[in-house]
Amino acid sequence: MRSSVNKHFAKLLWVVLVLGVSICASAQTAQTKTADNQSSTQSKTGVTVRDLKLDSKLMSRQMPYRVITPANYESGGTEKFAVVYLLHGLTGHFSDWADRTKLKDLAANYRYIIVMPEGDNGWYSDSATIERDKYESYIVGELIPEIDKNYRTFALRSHRGIAGLSMGGYGSLKFGLKYPEMFSLAGSFSGALQAASFTDKTLGNGWKTLTDSIMSVYGAENSRVRAENDIYKITRELSAAQAGNLPFFYLDCGTEDGLIGSNREFAALLLEKKIPHEFRQLPGKHDWQYWNSQVKEFLELTEKHFTRLKAKAN
Repeated sequence: MRSSVNKHFAKLLWVVLVLGVSICASAQTAQTKTADNQSSTQSKTGVTVRDLKLDSKLMSRQMPYRVITPANYESGGTEKFAVVYLLHGLTGHFSDWADRTKLKDLAANYRYIIVMPEGDNGWYSDSATIERDKYESYIVGELIPEIDKNYRTFALRSHRGIAGLSMGGYGSLKFGLKYPEMFSLAGSFSGALQAASFTDKTLGNGWKTLTDSIMSVYGAENSRVRAENDIYKITRELSAAQAGNLPFFYLDCGTEDGLIGSNREFAALLLEKKIPHEFRQLPGKHDWQYWNSQVKEFLELTEKHFTRLKAKAN
């Protein structure tokens, strides 16, 4: 089924993703400025927004990221907090979520830390062609330990979630599948879930940024990197025992979004494998209006999820 729709899906992917270029380009300017200044600001709602850099050995460069801490966190104390990681989309940057949505206002309603990593156009994967582009290993092996070291977190699977939009939606579900011991919740908004199956042949010349990023990250058709990062393949090959140990998956997609078909397909696969999940199909396009509304829904779901696991542990 997937091979028969690849070319059509690739065209739709180009259309919906290209809409975000101008938006994300403006966010890039803000990202560079705030990261260089290592800024820290407190919003009117009491949350603190801090931009930081990590000297990454894996990436051979400094990697910026943004952290939102709950109200009263900065006053000290011994209280520990759960952590949610939010991943941006293609052509975006770590600043997008806080700059393009009402995340800073929404975060005031919850008692957990929110971390927004820089993923560039790297599809949250270790590149097949660029040695120092190890976005997957960086987040799992360096950023998460850095957060647990420097913030009062519960460094536990039960208190850690991850989610993202478009490219980030694909990335978050992939992290949930590949590192179930690290996350109890993985969410995707308008996920570009078929990323690892695309090639320059299927994508064509519609949008060079998309094609270049796909080929740079995944390499040649049938490469090892493609197989290791194809979330459909990973899910299909799960044993019943492995499926039972996965985090809870949340995914949604707008019904006017060209990615709705692949999201429906992945949701059907989760159902087939009896993997606990929730799939929402809602009116909406591949844009910030949709993501602003859905991140609100996800934050509410996350609060309930952490509370339920905490009560279960007690």
